Amino acid sequence: MALEMRKKCERCDASIGDNSTAFICVHECTFCSPCTEEMNHICPNCGGELVRRPMNPQTVCSL
Repeated sequence: MALEMRKKCERCDASIGDNSTAFICVHECTFCSPCTEEMNHICPNCGGELVRRPMNPQTVCSL
């Protein structure tokens, strides 16, 4: 099952591209790097760890 590559930070609404650095929890809540650091890598929705989201392999191969 593929990840839902969300395009915006759930906290500040900043745009996040497919190959931009973003962070997700196990429920795929998505946050930008600055917000993730401000939240100490903890998801405000579930309390889980925020980890770096993998890049979309379809767009990486076309680079």
